[in-house]
Amino acid sequence: MSRVHDMGGRFGDGPVRREADPEPVFKEEWQAHALALTLAAGSLGRWSLDESRHARECLEPRDYMRFSYYEKWLAGLTDLLVAKSIVTAEELTSLSAQPAAPELQQRRLPAAKVAAVLSSGGPTLRAEAGNGIAFELGQKLRVRRRGNLAVAGGHSRLPAYVMGQVGTIIRLHGNHVFPDSNAHSAGEAPQPLYTLSFAASDLWEDAESDLDQVMLDLWHSYLEPL
Repeated sequence: MSRVHDMGGRFGDGPVRREADPEPVFKEEWQAHALALTLAAGSLGRWSLDESRHARECLEPRDYMRFSYYEKWLAGLTDLLVAKSIVTAEELTSLSAQPAAPELQQRRLPAAKVAAVLSSGGPTLRAEAGNGIAFELGQKLRVRRRGNLAVAGGHSRLPAYVMGQVGTIIRLHGNHVFPDSNAHSAGEAPQPLYTLSFAASDLWEDAESDLDQVMLDLWHSYLEPL
């Protein structure tokens, strides 16, 4: 089954048009508030970045297609807050919040710490040896034909348009948190991460040029030896 958010390489959506040059960071003020609220809620430590991505992917397809970018963020955040018992559905519908639990109040992100938190990012590089096996620079590999192998319909960073295709490793990134596991509270399960190069003409019948290459970062378990 196709995933509504997996739009990479899809035909029929038309050209990408910029509305202004340069475009404003936020088109409307509420979008800045949506970003701030999402980051502040993430600082509560109740979910990972991968879980937050998966929450947006789990929106009803009709909502996903009609919502704007930051509307998706707010909808996914709302689902997470309820699922993690931080707020209740009744609080949301009545707009009457109850006092937060003391442990959540202690995780509050004060304004003075925002810049430092944002600049630190969310590093995913891990020292663990992962599965103990790594492919080599220059090795040709085939991308598997399925997304998340552990959770049916689960989160995966493997795009559909590259499934089954053959690429060449051009860069090694060490071991990184595996999103397919981390998004489902199953642990970080770090794996080797690689950059692979694919001929655009292998991915799409009507590639702009036979010389074009597409570079993708892919985890070890997405790949199979030839």
